[in-house]
Amino acid sequence: MSGRLARITLGTAAVLAVAAAGYWFSLDKETRGLLKTLPTNRDLLFWTQEQRDAAFRAMDRLPVLAKWRTMHPSGTPRPLPQGEPLALPLDLDAYLQEQHAAALLIVQGGKLRLERYGLGFDGDGRWTSFSVAKSFTSTLAGAALKDGFIKSLDDKVSDYVPDLRGSAYDAVSVRQLLTMTSGVAWNEDYADPQSDVARFNNHQPEPGVDALVSYMRQLPRAAPAGERWNYSTGETNLVGILVSQATGKTLAQYLEEKVWRPAGMEQQGTWLLSKTGQEISGCCIQAAARDYARFGQFILEGARSEGTSVLPADWLEQATRKQADIGVAGRGYGYQWWTYDDGSFAARGIFGQGIFLDPKRQLVIVSAANWRGGARDPVALPAREAFYRAVQQAVDGEAAR
Repeated sequence: MSGRLARITLGTAAVLAVAAAGYWFSLDKETRGLLKTLPTNRDLLFWTQEQRDAAFRAMDRLPVLAKWRTMHPSGTPRPLPQGEPLALPLDLDAYLQEQHAAALLIVQGGKLRLERYGLGFDGDGRWTSFSVAKSFTSTLAGAALKDGFIKSLDDKVSDYVPDLRGSAYDAVSVRQLLTMTSGVAWNEDYADPQSDVARFNNHQPEPGVDALVSYMRQLPRAAPAGERWNYSTGETNLVGILVSQATGKTLAQYLEEKVWRPAGMEQQGTWLLSKTGQEISGCCIQAAARDYARFGQFILEGARSEGTSVLPADWLEQATRKQADIGVAGRGYGYQWWTYDDGSFAARGIFGQGIFLDPKRQLVIVSAANWRGGARDPVALPAREAFYRAVQQAVDGEAAR
């Protein structure tokens, strides 16, 4: 009897092993990579670089890690025709290695002039955006204004998010929320586990209240509304909640309607959800590198759908110029866009994600990376700014010939 039981046990183990092997090889390479290095700490700000390398291409693969909603691609993807390779006065391989880059694309004049990948990533994958999502959220706020769901940027935030009534946000306008000049206290120090940006993810909300709103409405005022710029992912998350409540639509649904399909996205995108089921609008869109480029081109061309802009007539002019002084010469902050005094502007994510737009040169630069030092990486950040300048100079050099 014991021998028979042993044979049954071994046979069952073999079947389970075969089934497990079959399941493993049925997974895509991104999910397998994530499972190999699955983080035990739920706070990604404190993951190792190896864990981030695997996770940033697979944030929407395992429901135990995060839940998401999907933006479906266009039935007629926008072409990105190949242009002449752009000659750059630098060692591109060294730059990609220094950036720990997963993707680097340059679109100029509507043509793809450079496309490089690294870290085992490729054009079929989706890389997470982090704060690049802020500029998508800004665009949805503009669309909601155009559609009449938001009546005026001078309206108070609590008019649209009633659970904020009685908080410091009673004094804050939609415009001040978009420009991060609310004056409400917020600490965005990514290295500090006690900062607001780290703590709000673990906040236990009151029953029936969105988790982020529950956290934000307890924050005190630090300065009069409109007088001080302070970078706050929490406030972009509030912009998303405001847009969702005003439109009566999920952000993923509204993004698909106003951006994803009109921009001609080729692949599906996803947007991660908070614990209370709201898209994390200050973060966490997953998209292919070429589709990030299509978003940039969509913005450069006036965010048009069937010939008509989805945005108010002056929205992009206002959104992409300096609305707030950030204390850096030649730079500023618009409506969730980082601005340059030369008229260019950018979306930026903490670990090296970026979309740089230069209307004068009809230029879009997409970066996907995993910087070791995060948002304040002392090497990668200035190197990328220098790269933007080098690309602009290369384009200018061509025009002068």
